[in-house]
Amino acid sequence: MAASLISRCSIHHSKSHKLSYPLSLSSTSSPPQFISFKSRLPVFSFTAGVSSSSSHVTSPVLGGDADSTMDAVQRRLMFEDECILVDANDGVVGHDTKYNCHLMEKIESENLLHRAFSVFLFNSKYELLLQQRSSTKVTFPLVWTNTCCSHPLYRESELIEENCLGVRNAAQRKLLDELGIPSEELPVDEFIPLSRILYKAPSDGKWGEHELDYLLFLVRDVSMNPNPDEVADVKYVNREQLRELVRKADAGEEGLKLSPWFRIVVDNFLFKWWDHAEKGSLHEAADMKTIHSL
Repeated sequence: MAASLISRCSIHHSKSHKLSYPLSLSSTSSPPQFISFKSRLPVFSFTAGVSSSSSHVTSPVLGGDADSTMDAVQRRLMFEDECILVDANDGVVGHDTKYNCHLMEKIESENLLHRAFSVFLFNSKYELLLQQRSSTKVTFPLVWTNTCCSHPLYRESELIEENCLGVRNAAQRKLLDELGIPSEELPVDEFIPLSRILYKAPSDGKWGEHELDYLLFLVRDVSMNPNPDEVADVKYVNREQLRELVRKADAGEEGLKLSPWFRIVVDNFLFKWWDHAEKGSLHEAADMKTIHSL
C-alpha cells in the first residue's frame, strides 16, 4: 500500500478551507538536499543520525518491570500506534509500534528512524501556542514544547505524500486528541509545511527520539479543551516571552526544560519564520526539498 502512495512532497497554497479529492498537485523527483547545523542544546544532548533500513517491521520488544508503571493510556498508544519508518531521504521503508520506535535499544541497534511532525500555531496576535507535555508521557514528560508534536501513523490517510497531505491529516487528528481543537477550526490546507529536520535525542536511559520531523505552521484563532493525558499546561507567548523561557531553561531556573526538537527550531528557524507569519509570507519561506540534519 505504501509504495503506491509515495511521491515527493511539494508546497501548494490554497485559499479554500476545503480540499477536493482527488487532489491535483505537483511533485518533485529530485532527491532532497541535506544541510547540517550545530545547535545549542542546554537541556538535552543528542547526535544526528540517519537510517538505511530496508523495508521491514521489526520484532516487538515486550515491556518488562520497567514498563509496569506506564500510564494505561500511554501504554495503549505505545503498542497500538504504528509509526512510519523512513530512510534518511524520507522514503517509507516499513512500520513499527510507537514503543519500538522510541526504545533507545532499538534506535541504536537497528537505526530506526520514523516520520514525525511539529505544529506551530499562532493566534491573530501572532502569539505562539506552547504546551507542557503531560507527566505521564513516556518521552520528555513535563517539558515545554511547540503547539503539538506527534507522528503520522501507518494508515492510508496519513501515508499520502502529495502536498504533505498525510502529515497534515495527522496534525489535524492530534490537535483534536491533545488540545481538543475541533477539526473544523483547522482546515488541513491551512497547515503550511516549511521544512524537515532529522535529529536524534535520548530522553533517559531507555527512551528517546529519532525522527524525520515535518515543521508545520499556521495562523488561526482556535478554541481549546486540553486532554490531561497528553498535556499538563498551555500558554501563548510573544517573542520576548519565549526568549525569557529559553533563558530560564539555559540557566536551569524553575526546573524549566524545553524539548530538543523545539529548541532546534528556536535556535535555527523560528524567529525568522515568525516574521514571515506576521507578514503573511510563510509560503515564501518554505523549503521542502531540504532535510536539515541536526
